[in-house]
Amino acid sequence: MNYILKTTLLAASTLAVIPAGAQERNPALDLLVKKGIITAEERAQALEQAAIAKLNAPAKPASWYEKLKIDGYTQLRFTEQLNDAADLLDVPADKSTKPTESFLIRRGRFKISGDVSPRLHLYSQLDFQASTGASSLSLQARDLYADIAFDDLREHRARVGLSKVPYGWVNLQSSQNRIVTERPEALNSAVEGERDVGVYYMYASKESRDLFKSLVKDGLKGSGDYGVFTIGGYNGQGLNKSDLNGEPHLLARLSYPWKSESGQIYEAGVGAYAGKYVISRAAVTPAGGGAAAVPSGGTEFNDRRTCVTFIMYPQPFGIEAEWNWGEGPQLNGDRTSIGVESLNGGYVMASYQLNLGGSVYTPFVRWNYFDGARKFATNAPKFVVNEIDLGLEWQVRPEYEIQVVYSFTKERTNTASAPYNVVEDAQRLALQLQFNY
Repeated sequence: MNYILKTTLLAASTLAVIPAGAQERNPALDLLVKKGIITAEERAQALEQAAIAKLNAPAKPASWYEKLKIDGYTQLRFTEQLNDAADLLDVPADKSTKPTESFLIRRGRFKISGDVSPRLHLYSQLDFQASTGASSLSLQARDLYADIAFDDLREHRARVGLSKVPYGWVNLQSSQNRIVTERPEALNSAVEGERDVGVYYMYASKESRDLFKSLVKDGLKGSGDYGVFTIGGYNGQGLNKSDLNGEPHLLARLSYPWKSESGQIYEAGVGAYAGKYVISRAAVTPAGGGAAAVPSGGTEFNDRRTCVTFIMYPQPFGIEAEWNWGEGPQLNGDRTSIGVESLNGGYVMASYQLNLGGSVYTPFVRWNYFDGARKFATNAPKFVVNEIDLGLEWQVRPEYEIQVVYSFTKERTNTASAPYNVVEDAQRLALQLQFNY
C-alpha cells in the first residue's frame, strides 16, 4: 500500500485515541487491521506513539476564571443578658445583644478571589446577613476591589475599589480570625463596617508580604497584607454610602512586622486620616425640655484621627494594643447643636494559644475604652464605652470553632435614640459557632 495513504489513515484513526490500557477498544484501528491495511504491530505502534505524543503535549494554560478561589465563613450567635442593665444595652454592631433576639446569624460571608494575571488580582466578598440600616437584614457587598501590581514581585501595588480602609490593625483583621466576637468601638468608630470606596498605594517587600501571609495561614490571627507603607484616599461616609461633599478622606499608614532571634513575631505601626464628615440629622428633644428640633451647626465637620499599634503574636502568649486620638462631630450636652470635639480610646488584650489533641484553645481578656462621639449615628451623640471582655475561642477543627465571651460593661452609651442614656454595670454572655469553608 502507498506509504503516504497508510500514514494518513493511521493519523486519522488516532486523532481521538482511547487512553493507554484500553487499546482493544479502538474501532477505527481495528477496522484497518481487519481490512489488511495495517498489521496488528502497526496498530500497537500507532497507539503507543499517540499516547506518548499526548503525554508530551504542552499543558493548556488554565483560564483566569478557572483559578478563582471560593471560600468564606458563617457565624451563628446567641447572647444572654445576665442582669437587668444588660437589657438596656445597644451595641451598634451586634444585634444579638437585644433582649428580644435569640439565635442570630451574625455574618454569612462568601468570597471569590483570584489572579487574572501576574499583575492583576481580584477580590470580592458578599455578606448574606448584613445590616443595610433598616430593621431587616439582606445581601450586601463587603468587598469588590482589584490589586494592580507595578512589578513582578508585587511589592508595589495599587488597591482600587470597595475595600477595608487601612486604618489601625484590628479593623483590618478579619472577623474570621478575630478571637473576640466584635471589634472595639475605639477603633471601629472611625470606620464602621471597616470599608469604603477608595484608592491606595501599598508597598511591602516580598519578605514582609510572606510574613503577613504566614501570620494568617499559621493561625496566629494576623490582620492580612495591607502593605508596610500605605497612602491613599477614600470617600469617608462609610460602607456602601455615597460621598456627600466631594472631598475624599486622606490616609497614611506604616505598619512593620518582624521576627526576633527567638522566633517571636511582632508588629508595630502608626496611622492617621483626615477629612470632612457629613453627619445625619434629625429632630431631637433638648435636654432642658421643649419641642423637638434639629440641632444647629454646619453640614460637615473635621474628622481626623491618629493611631498607634503594637502586636505580639500569640506564640503562645500574645498581646494586642491600639490607641487613637483625634476630633470629630459631636452633639452637645444640651442636644441643641453639633460641633467638633476631641476623642480618644483604644484597647489592650492579652491571649494565650494552646494546642491540645488537634484543637486550639485561646483564652483572652480585653479592655475596651472609648470617649468620643459616634459620628455614624444620627446627630453624632457622645459615645462612651468602658468594658472588659473575658472569653475563650476553641477551634475544634480548622473547619469550625466555638467562642464564649463574658462582657462586663462598666459604661456604654445607648446611641440608638435620645436621651442617649449611659448604661452601667451590665453583664452579658455571648456564644458563637463559626464554620469555615
